[in-house]
Amino acid sequence: MMNSPTVKEFFQRFPDLLDSEAAEDLDVVYQFDLSGAQGGQYILTIREGACRVTEGIHEDPHVVLSMAGEDCIKVLTGQLSGTSVAMSGRLKISGDIGLAMQLKALFPTVG
Repeated sequence: MMNSPTVKEFFQRFPDLLDSEAAEDLDVVYQFDLSGAQGGQYILTIREGACRVTEGIHEDPHVVLSMAGEDCIKVLTGQLSGTSVAMSGRLKISGDIGLAMQLKALFPTVG
């Protein structure tokens, strides 16, 4: 049984998993504000078909996703539905909701 990756390890894989065709026209900043044991702040910058991940808080992100770190991994790997997590109040999205919905298409092979 493989150990689940930590949130940090998980985010570090994102640049390799980006679907650059899906992302080629985007210039966006995603802010992840994660709580709990796997908490942390991560900035996902997607520009010119490339993705960069940094830790910290961005001054002006296009969209902010706030949730528990464990939920974040489950949503992005498809173990949990983002919609149901949002409906239950465990995921808060501020900013451009459309971009939040696009995440799965940008990283189709996460998991």
